[in-house]
Amino acid sequence: MAAITYEHIKTCKQSGARLGKVHTPHGSFDTPMFMPVGTLATVKTLSPEELKTMNAQIILANTYHLWLRPGEDLIKEAGGLHSFMNWDRPILTDSGGFQVFSLSDMRNITEEGVQFRNHISGAKLFLSPEKAMQIQNDLGPDIMMAFDECPPYPAEHSYMKASVERTSRWAERCLESHERSQDQGLFGIVQGGEYEDLRKQSAEDLVSMDFPGYAIGGLSVGEPKDVMNEVLEFTTPLLPQDKPRYLMGVGSADALIDGAIRGVDMFDCVLPTRIGRNGTCMTSEGRLVVRNAKYARDLRPIDEKCDCYTCQNYSRAYVRHLIKANETFGFRLTSYHNLHFLLKLMSDVRLAIRNDSLLDFRETFFEQYGFNRADAKNF
Repeated sequence: MAAITYEHIKTCKQSGARLGKVHTPHGSFDTPMFMPVGTLATVKTLSPEELKTMNAQIILANTYHLWLRPGEDLIKEAGGLHSFMNWDRPILTDSGGFQVFSLSDMRNITEEGVQFRNHISGAKLFLSPEKAMQIQNDLGPDIMMAFDECPPYPAEHSYMKASVERTSRWAERCLESHERSQDQGLFGIVQGGEYEDLRKQSAEDLVSMDFPGYAIGGLSVGEPKDVMNEVLEFTTPLLPQDKPRYLMGVGSADALIDGAIRGVDMFDCVLPTRIGRNGTCMTSEGRLVVRNAKYARDLRPIDEKCDCYTCQNYSRAYVRHLIKANETFGFRLTSYHNLHFLLKLMSDVRLAIRNDSLLDFRETFFEQYGFNRADAKNF
């Protein structure tokens, strides 16, 4: 049996969104699902127990950062990521490719791989498809990602075509060097920017290799939301119905709903914890910047409709005080709230799919959240 399998439960009659489950060696998770990001084998400021309390069913860790510190050899010695970080539910690791291209000013892409400088020490490093597989095999996640190039937006068609073709060749090398296919599922990453012909070419290449799942990469890199939605509309139908689809790096509430409507099953992003540490909270009525002066004496919870630990126990005034004083507990409270908000949102999305009412849910949510009608014009 494959390490990763997808179970389709229902298609929403109103929207076409999919309800399902992904089965892994460390348990199953419901889809559509948002995955909290634990870059360095921890979701910043939060414990595994807190993540379970808010029903996080799968989390991410970052291959590039864990390779640099503490090193995949130590994590392997500790029994793999699950044991090392005390998380017994599914884990996904990215390939490290995005970090190579986003963090390193000095890099040289060749057919063999990418030469670049360590963003911490400045030391020269080399990452190839084979090395990315070896690191992830040692880390031991349930789902690992093929090594790809994530070109910037916008990119010329000619550059993007060459990049897509290289990414396909790298994907083949990833499959060949993946040594734990019986207990780790490897996903391919569809690239191609905003170009429909290149997305089609990339999808056809990767589907022919029969990966157990497919990611859509190269979005949420600066393109307008309508461009992302257009790309999803012509890309997700190119992917197999019986395998999970993962939209990489997307975590805003509107993009999660719009992605689910377009057939996406999995999402991840650092957004909720990153903006939380800056004092910005996601609420049922839109974003609330709790560090603003107008909340200094506001004794209401961050979101009066939220039942998370933060909103049940603490006021806007208290959370603002903590963040203004640079107290870690404040960052914990906002991070907890934001992740709870997105995980609850995805639970509501799944319920709406089950009830064949996701487009109605979207319209109501957008009105409450403060998106204008122009944002919602396509649905």
